[in-house]
Amino acid sequence: LSWSVRKATQAAQKLPKDWEDQCERSFFRKVHAIKEEDIPAELYVNSDQTQIVYAPGNRMTWTQTGSKQVAVVGMDEKRAFTLLVSVAADGTILPFQAVYQGKTKLSLPVATSPNYNNAMKAGFKLEFSGTKTYWSNQKTIGMLTVTFFGPSLMRAFVNDILVPYFNRRKAELRLPIEQKSLWQIDVWSVHRSEEFRQWMRVNHPKVVVDFVPGGCT
Repeated sequence: LSWSVRKATQAAQKLPKDWEDQCERSFFRKVHAIKEEDIPAELYVNSDQTQIVYAPGNRMTWTQTGSKQVAVVGMDEKRAFTLLVSVAADGTILPFQAVYQGKTKLSLPVATSPNYNNAMKAGFKLEFSGTKTYWSNQKTIGMLTVTFFGPSLMRAFVNDILVPYFNRRKAELRLPIEQKSLWQIDVWSVHRSEEFRQWMRVNHPKVVVDFVPGGCT
């Protein structure tokens, strides 16, 4: 079978009992939106968040055979940030949004960091979470407000990265600005919240939001 001993990277995912039905319904929702709204591949974007650990490792090292206790430097290192990655169905990669733990700009990479200018030119957005975690949230501290709660990191992504991309591609394809687009995201609490969905309906009605069925990724 060409098998070999491998170190586990994640726990086995438990699929919902009706995962096949959920995936089929999800498939037909996309088919309907793409057909009825004439959505081209350039305007179908899939986004997902992933954790980036500063010092990743596989917890493996060389030591004397038979050792019962093996110490590895940095095994307890858990500092990380969140990267929101998006790709269109035609293969185009959108600029990344990176979310760092902290409540001020001091939490972000400094302008003298390697390739910082290249990242800015590529349209990357570096955001601080405004909380004690590095996960994107519904609300965070606003730089231009006097209240604790301010603009949403997801809203910032939509306003600064997603919609400008859609508008640019519409212009390139000579499509009207009213042309609808399809955005696929996971069914996370921030994404599916009524507050965020209502904000999308009011501010970006031309973006059709489609959720990946829970537990089916």
